[in-house]
Amino acid sequence: MKFILAFFFIAFTTLFTMAQNEKLNIVVIGAHPDDADLKAGGTAIKFVELGHNVLFVSLTNGDAGHYKTGGGALAKIRIAEAKEAGKRFGVTYKVLDNHDGELMPDLHVRLQLIRLIREWNADVVIGPRPNDYHPDHRNAAILVQDAAYMVIVPNVAPDTPSLKKNPVFLYAEDRFQKPYPFRPDIAVDISDVVDQKVFAVSAHKSQFFEWLPWVDGSLDSVPPTEEGKLEWLKNLRIHQVKPSVKQSLIKWYGEEKGNKAEVAEAFEICEYGKQPNKEDIYRLFPMLRE
Repeated sequence: MKFILAFFFIAFTTLFTMAQNEKLNIVVIGAHPDDADLKAGGTAIKFVELGHNVLFVSLTNGDAGHYKTGGGALAKIRIAEAKEAGKRFGVTYKVLDNHDGELMPDLHVRLQLIRLIREWNADVVIGPRPNDYHPDHRNAAILVQDAAYMVIVPNVAPDTPSLKKNPVFLYAEDRFQKPYPFRPDIAVDISDVVDQKVFAVSAHKSQFFEWLPWVDGSLDSVPPTEEGKLEWLKNLRIHQVKPSVKQSLIKWYGEEKGNKAEVAEAFEICEYGKQPNKEDIYRLFPMLRE
């Protein structure tokens, strides 16, 4: 009897340890270099700190997003910036060679995405919602949705083995209200890594210190020093936690820690992938148990 009890204890301990040491594969998809960084950069840092694997994907090469430079010259700049951002985040960064401003949810790009998700053996895929001001963002969302089931279909893109399990697909938070506002099913406290996120995002210099300020008519307000730029970017891009996200933080972290969170990233569960239960979410987002 003692031997049997000892056997089951060892078996349980081994399984628990394996579960604790499981390496998760996370794919974050954006339309442009810098999209994944903004939407899930802090969460990516959390995953990397825990030893998990994160892939950022830009579906276009960003070759239209500037007021002076464009085309191949700009694409080279954007790819180099993404590579540097990837180093700062500790993630793999993949930039696909599709034109900025021309992204369409066609079969070619869908197959590109299906292959990437399969090659990464994704447990979680994060992308934008399909309601957005930018057509590339909207079409990126459609592409992610269209890949959600096809990644497990063997006869689609048969040159890349299909996944044995469907990943959990999530939408990143946005501000758009129609046809319905974002629902924060999961929220991750990134208060302790927010400065690292801002530093990593700042690698996209042509975007955050040139193109976007030019679009907003605020190019003259960009500080001249690197330190000043980081503070300026943080004030511009890091927002207070919304009440709905605060409630999600309390749900996952508990009252005390949830209320203390100053900065968070939130995600909505897409209906098209695996539908996770509470334990699935704790397993897929182990930082929630910290």
